[in-house]
Amino acid sequence: MHEHTVRVKTASGVVEGFTRDGVHRWRSIPYAKPPVGALRYRAPQPVRPWSGVRHCHGFGYCAPQQRMYTILRPGKYQPMSEDCLTLNVVAPARPQAERLPVMVFIHGGGYMLGSSATPIYDGASLARKGCVYVSVNYRLGPLGCLELSSLSTPGTPIDDNLFLRDLVMALRWVRDNAEAFGGDPDNVTIFGESAGAHAVGTLLATPDADGLFARAIAQSPSSGMTRGADIAEQYAQRFARQLGAEGRDAAEVLMRTRPADLVNALEHLILEGQRDMLGAFAIGPTYGTEYLPLDPVEAMRTGRAHRVPLIVGTNADEGRLFTRFLKLLPTTETAIERLFSQAEPGERERILAAYPGYPNSAACVRLGGDFIFGSAMWQIAQAHSRHAPTHVYRYDYATRALHLTGLGATHAMELLAVFDVYRSRFGRLLAAGVDARTAGKVSDDIQARWLAFAAQGVPGEDWPRYDHDERPVMVLDRRRRVEYDPHAERRQAWETFSLASR
Repeated sequence: MHEHTVRVKTASGVVEGFTRDGVHRWRSIPYAKPPVGALRYRAPQPVRPWSGVRHCHGFGYCAPQQRMYTILRPGKYQPMSEDCLTLNVVAPARPQAERLPVMVFIHGGGYMLGSSATPIYDGASLARKGCVYVSVNYRLGPLGCLELSSLSTPGTPIDDNLFLRDLVMALRWVRDNAEAFGGDPDNVTIFGESAGAHAVGTLLATPDADGLFARAIAQSPSSGMTRGADIAEQYAQRFARQLGAEGRDAAEVLMRTRPADLVNALEHLILEGQRDMLGAFAIGPTYGTEYLPLDPVEAMRTGRAHRVPLIVGTNADEGRLFTRFLKLLPTTETAIERLFSQAEPGERERILAAYPGYPNSAACVRLGGDFIFGSAMWQIAQAHSRHAPTHVYRYDYATRALHLTGLGATHAMELLAVFDVYRSRFGRLLAAGVDARTAGKVSDDIQARWLAFAAQGVPGEDWPRYDHDERPVMVLDRRRRVEYDPHAERRQAWETFSLASR
């Protein structure tokens, strides 16, 4: 395989990457100072410039998390460290006549796991088709996504919404350096999946992110992952108790506890939060703080979010993944009845009426998927489309292998198309025989739409804008089509239900 090195001068110093398969790649470029020592729990600081050449051939560290989530391939795990604020750039090797749109990907993982080094997020296929692709690491779990600023003291200050500040810092780096890699700093699209999509929705409402991106794509955003400062404070107190800290000592204990112990304490906190029905997931953005004044959906609804074009959507079988792995969704009768035990009178009956066959397992899985993903998508589409162009999709495509496993078009499966994974060695196992051609066609269609949207803000002339009268949804499948207000009864059932108010 022919490979050679490639150097670019960034605002911080020269970075060396490598060229392979028609693209230049730079890995683990730092976009902020390592948030270690006294900088733990502080807003990210600008990266310190370096002299000479920084070698960016391999991936560095991912954020501290449970080790099992850091697997890159069988037997190989990515090392972890708090020194994880890096990003990767992939750009076409062929010289371009004009500056290319920049696509910045934010990985998912429930705000507690994941890495930009995960092979599926490689991005070379998108770059070859006409963009500069950037993937970002941010602080996760107890070191970035658990709101602990209420434990701050004058001697040990703790900033709010650290992971969100990380992402804004990364976007500033993109603005300052995109041109050096052939990208257009005025044409940046942020996109993400799951918690990454939730982060995209939150960036739409983050005042500091104003002007740092021109468009946004949220693939399967989730509900219940944003909390007000009051619930965040309850979680912070509980977390301090998990670490055996009380009152004014808590901040100092946080500063000296090993990352692995913080990660383990978070696992207990999440289980405790689910058991005691605190009303929101333990980690994710917190509004009503200095950095994020408003609940993001409320900011969209009232026109105070950034009015950029948006694509938002879900997958047809979102809930099925969570019957096998990461059992965080209510996809069983027991879990669903527990959820409704704290609901307003009549709400249970009203919602269940939209799921004929309940409590059979198919209805339970549909309800669990809509509770977290469908409700978020409907809310965001409704709110953002009042003030900015919004396009809504539903991803229905699944190969026979995925149907046989019982997963279908479940959570995260659209990533296989967005990143053209079906043409990789792993993807060919999922799309064998006659499926290979269809999977390739679906992938080409979605990539063309995402790239057209990144270039001009329109994902194809045949995809109508979402509005409150017709509610058109592009169904992405082997035969794509537009449906008008599909599953209206399910959409309406969740309109007044809010997890955060429980």
